[in-house]
Formats: sequence, structure tokens, C-alpha cells
Amino acid sequence: MKILIVGGNGMIGGHAALHLRSRGHEVTIAGRNRPASGTPLGALDFLRCDYIANDLPAAQLGAFDALVFAAGNDVRHVPPGGDEAAHWERANVEGVPRFFRAARDSGIRVAVHVGSFYPQAAPRLAGENAYIRSRQLADEGVRALATQTFRVSSVNAPFVVGTVPGLTVPMFKAYTDYARGGFAPMPDFAPPGGVNFISAMSLSEAIEGALLRGENGKAYLVGDENLTFQDYFGAFFRDAGRPVPPVIDQEHPLLPDSAICFGRGNTLYYEPDAAETALLGYRRCDILRTVSEIVAQYS
Repeated sequence: MKILIVGGNGMIGGHAALHLRSRGHEVTIAGRNRPASGTPLGALDFLRCDYIANDLPAAQLGAFDALVFAAGNDVRHVPPGGDEAAHWERANVEGVPRFFRAARDSGIRVAVHVGSFYPQAAPRLAGENAYIRSRQLADEGVRALATQTFRVSSVNAPFVVGTVPGLTVPMFKAYTDYARGGFAPMPDFAPPGGVNFISAMSLSEAIEGALLRGENGKAYLVGDENLTFQDYFGAFFRDAGRPVPPVIDQEHPLLPDSAICFGRGNTLYYEPDAAETALLGYRRCDILRTVSEIVAQYS
């Protein structure tokens, strides 16, 4: 297939782009910024695109068989001093379905929306949190566009862990530096609680499965391992050759409370549906391998 990946210069979309290319697909990435030259992503065809502005002409969109959308806005994208609720409305609630409608009208036949796990794993949060509500409405708006000639599904992922060759992901570089003692005198600790995690590799496999076999209009809740935050931080520390940090019930600079929408000290665990996991064809138990890969890259 000829596949356009919007957000393909980020960690999730970039990993999916390289994975799909390795599987024999013809991949083009789209985003606001071109990937660095001399990197695997930089070698892919690139289209400059701002999905919120919906600025890709129909003729360019219509050149592709399939769309993977990995560019939904989260808490990192709110403009400083901006109105959060207005931003979520414009970027997610309005912008994402509008872009999918343009893709459908251009003649693209298959589309996968990479969304957030919160609306399915903890539906109550959509009523309490404007960001989560915006991701839910974006997801519902995208899937409502499904027709007999436009097969669309969502792959809704939890916390994603991964690397992309040649791409620096600041969060994982910081985790590695922290685990190696590079943030002293900041104390070594992990916040209480835990959540489901998935590797970028598992997610890329799920995206490919949804492109090839996804049920039209379906939202898939994917996931791999339920880990405490101590387990998660501990994996970085062990690979860096240092002891697992203790749990301290205070906000963590590298995992702030704003990133734990279900509340520090709580857990958000679940087991993905076995039949859906088999249909999408993604691997499990991949987090420790991926953390080792991250620590190796940034060390």
C-alpha cells in the first residue's frame, strides 16, 4: 500500500513509518517539520502538513491508499498561556475529524487513527478532564466517517515506550540520564501508582494489523504490561547499573501529576481483549526489552 503517516516525524508515527516500510509498504510521512537529514526518517518522502489547518490539497491526499494519523494533540502541545479547552476543541474535536473527512473525500480507502486509551480504559475521566474528553470526541468523530468505501478504525494506546533510529525523544533521554545519576542532587525515587504500557514496536504492529484487518468503525484498546511506576523507573535504573529507586509520594519532575490523569497513587490497569490482540497481531511482554534499547541508545 501507499501509506501517508501524519505525525511521522514523531516517536509513534516515526516508528510506525519505519516498521511499515520494512514490511514492504510505500511510506510517506507528513508533519510541520522535516525529519533530520541523514536519518532513516529523513530518507523517507516528506509532505509538509499542518492537520489543524487541513492544508494538504485533495490531489496530494488522493495519491495514497491509506492514512495513519499519529498527530493528535496532548498536554505537551498547549500554547503557553493559552486557553486549554479552546485548544483541545480546535486541535482534537474539530481538527482531527475534519482531516479524516478530507482524506475520505480525496479517495483514501483505509485509515487508522492512533488515539488515547483513557476514554476506553477509564470512561469516567472523560467527564472530568477536558483533554480526555477531546480525545474521546476526536475518536468518535473519526469513526463516524466510516463508509463502505472508507474503512476506518482507531488504535487507542496507553503510555508508549520506544526508540526511533536517529530521533532524539527528550523524555526518554531524560529518563536515561536520570537513571545514570545525571540529575544529582535530585533524589532517586518513583511516584506511587502504575499504568499500562506498550512498546512502540507492539503499537506499530497493531497499526499494521488495523490497516490490513481492522473492522470498519471499530475502536481497539491495545496494551501490553501493567507496571507500577517503580517497576517502570526501576527498569531504567537496572539497565543503567543502579538500584531500583524507592517510592515517594510526591510529584516527580520527570512524570508530573499533569501526566497522570487518573491521579498520582492510583493505578490504571487492564488486560486487552485477547481476540483483538490476535486480530491485530501485536507482540506482548516487550517493555523490558524496549527500555534496554532506550538506555543503550542514550548512553
